[in-house]
Amino acid sequence: MLDVGDGNLVHWEVCGNPQGKPALVVHGGPGSGCTPYARRFFDPERYRVVLFDQRNCGRSTPHASDPAVDMRHNTTDHLIADMERLRTRLGIERWLLYGGSWGSTLILAYAERHPERVSEIVIPSVTTTRRSEIEWLYGGAGAVFPAEWHRFRTGAGLPADDSRTGWSGPAADRTGVVQETLRAYARLTEDPDPAVRDRATADWAAWEDAVLSQEPNGSPTIYADRPTADLKAFVRICAHYFSHGAWLEEGALLRDAGRLAGIPGVLVHGRHDLAGPLGTAWELARAWPGARLAVVQDAGHKGSEAQRGEVRAALDAFAS
Repeated sequence: MLDVGDGNLVHWEVCGNPQGKPALVVHGGPGSGCTPYARRFFDPERYRVVLFDQRNCGRSTPHASDPAVDMRHNTTDHLIADMERLRTRLGIERWLLYGGSWGSTLILAYAERHPERVSEIVIPSVTTTRRSEIEWLYGGAGAVFPAEWHRFRTGAGLPADDSRTGWSGPAADRTGVVQETLRAYARLTEDPDPAVRDRATADWAAWEDAVLSQEPNGSPTIYADRPTADLKAFVRICAHYFSHGAWLEEGALLRDAGRLAGIPGVLVHGRHDLAGPLGTAWELARAWPGARLAVVQDAGHKGSEAQRGEVRAALDAFAS
């Protein structure tokens, strides 16, 4: 456990070859926590793999499933600082960064601030957490799943039958509707009544599962099936981050991608990723000198065997 201040302890572990190439696994969510599954992409003879649970989730403490936990000290800047503390603690000069979805946003934010500490980057399922991406995931996708979005919106205790829908209203209204929805869930996940928190958590998970429901691979209830405490932390941290735009200036990660020049990168993205459409990965590949984009035709946000093969091939290549 790494003491990162503000009463927070961040859980970390190291596996593989102690003399191997250092690599850091940056999990998604935000708030998903790290699992042993992520180790399987690395050759343990050639990699020294570091895994950590970001603040308030996984095995880190205090846990966000407790509504009394103060979330003020959990922001993108805090997580970047935690990564630097961990690197220093382990005596690592430079490391490869691996992670997808929210993990890719945190990787890019870290690498653009500390490019001298990054050797390579491998990202499956690219996101940069722009407001436009958040508005798509929690509003725009309702054009594909209108009944499910109606339930998501009304689950927040908000009207869903007015003209300002999350997908068809004017752009300014759409922004307001999505932010209003996310802020409502952030409040509900901190409600002192456990029944209110449970209902909000289930409604959020149902929406996340709906967005991925048409993908050909993976469980149809990949979110709802999570252990109760982990799911509560995930939903609370997601609502906390996305209602604040992850404390990132809009478009900054794409704007500043030139800072990654000299860092080789592989982006692996599924053609059918409705949660994070391919456009963001394409934009990043164009803005980042030295990045290669592999589009996987049979994959979505949950991946596929072909997508996992692309990731393993990239990591194997960088190991040597």
